[in-house]
Amino acid sequence: MSNKDFTDAVLVVLGHGTTLNDQSAVPVIQHAAELRRRQIFREVREAFWKQKPQVRQVLAEISAARVFIAPLFISEGYFASEVIPKELGFSYPENLELKTQNSELFYCRPVGSHESMTKVILSRAADIVKRFPFPRAPKPLETTLFIAGHGTERNKNSHVAIERQVELIRAQNIYAAVHAIFMEEAPRIADCYQIAPSRNLVVVPFFISNGLHAVEDIPVLLGEAERSVKQRLTAGQPTWRNPTEKNGKLVWYSPSVGTEPLMADVILERVKEAAGLNL
Repeated sequence: MSNKDFTDAVLVVLGHGTTLNDQSAVPVIQHAAELRRRQIFREVREAFWKQKPQVRQVLAEISAARVFIAPLFISEGYFASEVIPKELGFSYPENLELKTQNSELFYCRPVGSHESMTKVILSRAADIVKRFPFPRAPKPLETTLFIAGHGTERNKNSHVAIERQVELIRAQNIYAAVHAIFMEEAPRIADCYQIAPSRNLVVVPFFISNGLHAVEDIPVLLGEAERSVKQRLTAGQPTWRNPTEKNGKLVWYSPSVGTEPLMADVILERVKEAAGLNL
């Protein structure tokens, strides 16, 4: 059986999961369904760390020659590169293959740190302006692109993936400027108005799901009234109206990168790497 042929393999798309927000599971279900539709693998399963079906349970149910575990995480942070691989018996990043009695398990690197995330971010940024061109769609060279992340002083890896994407996109000279902004470290999300050299801003949240950080916290940090955001959220409306004028700037705010359809291709790239096809 050739490594290029995955018909003997099962793919497990692994998300963090939470019982507190039903949006957390959506990207895992979305991308697993798309990869299932492509009929590349013998089977594609969803699994989570913090909600059902939990990854240990899913792995116990699988009988296949090869099993690829693809973490749908935004960075090589605490859970994706420490907690989960250790609990599953891997040593990250030194040993990401594990042989059991019936299967060979492969733990892929998180999708968010893959360089092809550049296409995902650019697609998100272009799409939101195209869908809401009022009063007209600005050209990218008239626009500053901001990639918004969580950020934390506790784990430097939390912003490494974002900074790398800023470098890659900046080098393409598509936008007037490209910057990273964060919820919990400098430069802060609210700093975008001072940083941007252009009147037009596009903010792309570098998160897997459209959870509370993306749909509630960041709109408030961008200047929307917390009461308005909560009212829109309760009514099932978008919490940011595109574009919104703030501080003399026009701001477009996109859905999270993790819900972009191109993410299925990034997952597949990580699986190919784990199988030794991209080395």
